[in-house]
Amino acid sequence: MNTDPIADYLTRIRNAANAGLRVVEIPASNLKKEMTKILFDQGYILSYKFDENKVQDSIKIALKYDKISKQPTIKKIERISKPGLRKYVNASELPRVLNGLGIAIVSTSKGVMTNKKAKEENVGGEVLCYVY
Repeated sequence: MNTDPIADYLTRIRNAANAGLRVVEIPASNLKKEMTKILFDQGYILSYKFDENKVQDSIKIALKYDKISKQPTIKKIERISKPGLRKYVNASELPRVLNGLGIAIVSTSKGVMTNKKAKEENVGGEVLCYVY
């Protein structure tokens, strides 16, 4: 049994990128779907597809690599708020990841969004992960 589905989602992406895989398949949930959309909008993944099955929905993510060096676009993807220690921040305390070059995915009362969008909308929430 998996106790932290978000950590599993991030680990599957990290492992697939380190192994040089083109596509990774992950069990789906609404939160994971929103996180996938953010990764796509920010240019960290090439594309995604939501597959709906009778037993368990899944997400197929096509990873993005640099054309010249063949390195994955996602250098680091790190879980911040864990089940044992949740990390909540106010709108004024939203983190800057890699001096603004990376993103933090934040779960707010207005939905899942990046730290930059949460700053614009002046909302805080739970910091799920850093991506850069």
